[in-house]
Amino acid sequence: MTARPPFHLAFPVHDLAEARAFYGEILGCREGRSADEWVDFDFFGHQIVAHLSPASAAGNAHNCVDGDAVPVRHFGVVLSLPEWHELASKLAAMGVRFLIGPTIRFVGQPGEQATMFVQDPSGNALEFKAFASDSMVFAK
Repeated sequence: MTARPPFHLAFPVHDLAEARAFYGEILGCREGRSADEWVDFDFFGHQIVAHLSPASAAGNAHNCVDGDAVPVRHFGVVLSLPEWHELASKLAAMGVRFLIGPTIRFVGQPGEQATMFVQDPSGNALEFKAFASDSMVFAK
């Protein structure tokens, strides 16, 4: 895939210590700058910022996608297939609960992809996906 500039995403969390444990220790994201109410993480080369917002509730709307109830509000990253398999194994070994377990979606169709969803301690849904070929990322 052509190198692209990193994206930036800010999202609410209920507890910064829980966010540090989930993003830093479980997902292995390096921590960047921080203050009393926020912390930056290197999310696979992208900048995400967990902002303390105890009153924020994660969205709970879902849409059906290839037979799965996919959280409407989610973010994630596209990994290589080997990285995706490694992360899936790591998350399973750590006992992380999957919202949607590691699976292949759209089998035999344009956009066939490996995907899995997890939830952080604040209820934010994250999707990790991978494609056999970069040409499939935006395939119709």
